[in-house]
Amino acid sequence: MKAINKIPVSKIERASKLVSTGAKIGVNYIKYYGDKITKTEIEAKEKLNQNNASDIYDGLKQLKGSALKVAQMLSMEKSIMPQAYVEKFSLAQFSVPPLSPPLVLKTFKKYFGKQPQDLFDSFDLNSVNAASIGQVHVAEKDGKKLAVKIQYPGVADSIASDLAMVKPIAMSMFNIKGEGSEKYFKEIENKLMEETDYVLEVKQSREISEACKGIPHLKFPEYYEALSSERIITMDFMEGEHLSEFAAHNINQKRANQLGQTLWDFYMFQIHQLKKVHADPHPGNFLVSQRGDLIALDFGCMKHIPEDFYIPYFDLVLQTNLNNPEHFKEKLYELEILRSDDSEDEVSFFTAMFHEMLSLFTQPLHQEQFDFSDAEFFGKIADLGEKYSKNTQLRKYNANRGSKHFIYMNRTFFGLYSLMFDLKAGGIKINNYRRFK
Repeated sequence: MKAINKIPVSKIERASKLVSTGAKIGVNYIKYYGDKITKTEIEAKEKLNQNNASDIYDGLKQLKGSALKVAQMLSMEKSIMPQAYVEKFSLAQFSVPPLSPPLVLKTFKKYFGKQPQDLFDSFDLNSVNAASIGQVHVAEKDGKKLAVKIQYPGVADSIASDLAMVKPIAMSMFNIKGEGSEKYFKEIENKLMEETDYVLEVKQSREISEACKGIPHLKFPEYYEALSSERIITMDFMEGEHLSEFAAHNINQKRANQLGQTLWDFYMFQIHQLKKVHADPHPGNFLVSQRGDLIALDFGCMKHIPEDFYIPYFDLVLQTNLNNPEHFKEKLYELEILRSDDSEDEVSFFTAMFHEMLSLFTQPLHQEQFDFSDAEFFGKIADLGEKYSKNTQLRKYNANRGSKHFIYMNRTFFGLYSLMFDLKAGGIKINNYRRFK
């Protein structure tokens, strides 16, 4: 993949890049209307989605940073996003153009005040992994192989302006109205700011590694503060393949089940025992070692779960509460899904909608064991997402529903379910996390 020598940093440069991307999308729509004459509506729309997804991703990967991170987040919405967008945007997880060696040296000197050769015995200027916010290089020191993550220049300074540029796209895609939407975008902005603070990430990484060390078959790298800074992280280089790559070729069901149980225990332990969670569960953040251990990486995005959200959120997981109409509605108000200014029609519609969604989505949590290879279960989730994405009544209402904490909690569960399905993990003990202290 061709390296890049410059990243647009100023607001004008970044806005210009998005404007040129918008022009390409306009051309794609002109082609779409022409294709409708010679092709079926489905064929024409599929080609439009492919062209738009490709052009949007090509523009965002040059910008990197928050704009590309939002694309990565959207790629996890498999039940809402057209497949063309999911496939293209998912590349933001671990496959984007890296910085060129000269730009790496310039960036490293800016962030650390020294050149890599002043700190390490060896340092490969060509990255082994490039994602939305930073890229990873291999280094050695005192005979130990290390991974050095360098943040792209200008990422932290452009978060607010980037989100302002992509906000109209996200609002249109998820039917978000202007009124009341600010709290959701502020939540994303705050989390993205945290992800650019590598001092915080090292601290969080060490805390989670220590808290979760009792979970079998789960490994973490060691982090080195003396070789890290606000924009650079140095850690052990962990050998393994990305979870999605492993899942694509694995035929060992026992190993898939073991990895799935470890992954599930890791998330349930964090959520229920620590009340904070690794809220970025995509394949690029997990490796599988040759021994079959799960390696967890990248703790920049941690979501604290406040008690006043945790209690009603998991209260609705219980089947008895789902089947109690008065109690169910009461919790919907607590979670800000229903609002005091809702009309009777809105109360009726959103109560029924969320009851249908939660009744399906919480099924694994109602059982002692669950088979995450069940294609029928995941097919129903996809069908439900498609049903409401096309619901004309929903588009009449303000879809700004729920506490701001839903953004990263839902992202966590959608991502976790997706990883479990990719692994085809079966026989997962749902409450196994209670064994660990």
